[in-house]
Amino acid sequence: MLSRIGRFCYQRRVWVFGVWLLVMAVGGVAFSPLFNSLALNKPSQGMESNVARQVLTTEGDYYDKLIAVVDGGDLRSVPAQDAMGRAVDEVRGITGIKEVADPVASPDGSAAQITVRFGKLPKTEKKRVLTEASDRLHKVADDVPGSKVVIGGDEPQAQETNATSGADTLRAELSTLPIILIALVVVFGGLLAALLPLLAAIGAVCGAIAMVLVFSTFLNLDSTVMSVVTLLGLGLSIDYGLLLVARYRDELAVGHAPEVAAARTWATAGRTILFSGLTVSAALSGLLAFDVARLQTMGAAGISATLIAMAAALTLTSALLGFFGKHIRPSKKAISREARADSSEIGAFAKLARFIQGRPVVITVIASAFLVLLTLPAFTATPKLPQLAGLPRDVMESARAADVLQDKFGLAVQPPVVVVARTDAATLDQWAQRWADDPAKPVARPAEQTGENLSTVSFDMAGDSQSEAAQEFVKRVRADRPPAETWVLGDAAVIVDLWDKTVDGLPLAITIMLLSMFVLLFLMTGSLAVPLKAIFTNVLSLGATIGVMVAIFQHGFLAGPLDALVVGGLSPYILLLVSAFAFGFSMDYEVFLLGRIKEHVDEGMETNTAVRRGLQRSGRIITSAAVLVLIVFTGFTIADLADVEELGIGLFLAVLIDATLVRCVLVPSTMTLLGKWNWWTPRFLHPIRDRFGLREHEDVPTGTRRPENLEPAGR
Repeated sequence: MLSRIGRFCYQRRVWVFGVWLLVMAVGGVAFSPLFNSLALNKPSQGMESNVARQVLTTEGDYYDKLIAVVDGGDLRSVPAQDAMGRAVDEVRGITGIKEVADPVASPDGSAAQITVRFGKLPKTEKKRVLTEASDRLHKVADDVPGSKVVIGGDEPQAQETNATSGADTLRAELSTLPIILIALVVVFGGLLAALLPLLAAIGAVCGAIAMVLVFSTFLNLDSTVMSVVTLLGLGLSIDYGLLLVARYRDELAVGHAPEVAAARTWATAGRTILFSGLTVSAALSGLLAFDVARLQTMGAAGISATLIAMAAALTLTSALLGFFGKHIRPSKKAISREARADSSEIGAFAKLARFIQGRPVVITVIASAFLVLLTLPAFTATPKLPQLAGLPRDVMESARAADVLQDKFGLAVQPPVVVVARTDAATLDQWAQRWADDPAKPVARPAEQTGENLSTVSFDMAGDSQSEAAQEFVKRVRADRPPAETWVLGDAAVIVDLWDKTVDGLPLAITIMLLSMFVLLFLMTGSLAVPLKAIFTNVLSLGATIGVMVAIFQHGFLAGPLDALVVGGLSPYILLLVSAFAFGFSMDYEVFLLGRIKEHVDEGMETNTAVRRGLQRSGRIITSAAVLVLIVFTGFTIADLADVEELGIGLFLAVLIDATLVRCVLVPSTMTLLGKWNWWTPRFLHPIRDRFGLREHEDVPTGTRRPENLEPAGR
């Protein structure tokens, strides 16, 4: 089937390329408006803390405000008071402004805050009002010598977060694509061959963006979605394109005509890519098991991006080969290598495999022990959302405003605990007094009427807003609520809700991921031992990745050289995303290697020889693909937002560990130990294997070999 797809797209290249050109145009046009429509990273639907947020958003004005902080200068002077008074009066005159409070001085008199509330407005109108009010309030600094004005609050923070996320994604793409092109030129020895995987990757990313645009019409997506689809789209597409073009050149090297070489490539490498796409999707499907809408959305977006990357590789790459394949030729070295009968036994990876096969027990123990050692910090992991600590102060004014409010006024922009109740403020104030002697020592702010029969009261606490003491206080409050319909939110409530949902969904998520991958690898290899071995090695790789992430982001290990934001814990969102994506990429490289090994086994080679030749044939491709993906992830490790930075560094570590220690060392050693048992299957499963196993390389078209037409080229 795949050889027919490859041949069809090769022959109908104009139509196929035209479709993908349309996809690229839609994705390119959608990029900017899509970021403008994305929401701030909010708690997920279905959790009490988010229900509270939705109630406040739809029925109250709790979030519809900005806070201007005037810091510095002689704010008690008459000119300063007059300047702030004029600004307040002018902002009150802006259409759409509901209320502007008079300036409130900090206890030491060195700062003043001005709270501006606006009515329920459409998103575009709200942005206009926010811009006008902010511009006028910023001018206060011109009239008060020695002062500066910073604007904060939920709405400014949301808009700045989306803008920063968009800048992170765009910077990552623009900074890494030229480097990837140079690396591909080095790998292939020519510009034309290097351009094909890159063009397919651009098509996949644009297709993923177009897909997200469709999702955004009926789902409340946040800015992290774009980072997810870009990471997967670029990473997988480049992997797949590299594998296809490299295999195509191998087929040319043995003398096949271009069209036959394409068909043979799709029947072999194309089959590997199909399995890879399905296994990565299987890994991401585990995210759908969590009753957390944000994770489900990430999972759906990731699966879609993976399938689009797979489709781009299997269709667009073939069409591009139809246009340019005749000008892509193998190198002299490749032609001479293929002319040797023992070509697969010569090379660095074959030597490495022979070394490993000479001492498989020792190497398996040492490699496994090292991965377990890297895993140890994971047992100290503390769940923590980055929140304000994960926002860059140098590019986000709202984060700097939050710091001033905390330092000068003792006010947390995001309080640890907020209680929302359908009652009046006086009743809520009276209820809040009972917590004065609580062990957590909460300090209740005066209750506010935020809507008709809707009030809020916020509790401040010393220390971390997501501390264990704050989380225990949330549980006590929920056990002793006000005498009305009530919800509890705030930083501590969000982490309590999210962790409960994570623990509840984890068993099903793990079952879905492992079972689906086991089935797919069984269908690919016809073996029970190989899928079990693959899961074992990937779990070791994933554990090591999480352990190093905890060491960096929670304990600060190498945070200085990496310029990483240390937030004292790991976000459960990022932990689950990295786990799913890392497992997916691990299976991706596992399939790359197994595909070659299984071909040799089916040709009648004994296992050790097949492993050695498979590693020699695929080792360079796996290493090259990993280097290219690491370049992609490097663009995200320098992101300004902590969420994106954690995701980029986490996936960088996962690919680095997997493509080196696991794939090139641990897999050959464990397969050597298993020997013929690698391919063992109980007799009662043989009918299932024979009927449903996905095979195609046995029907690869032979075509006509024309070695006399082969010209070595670096194009």
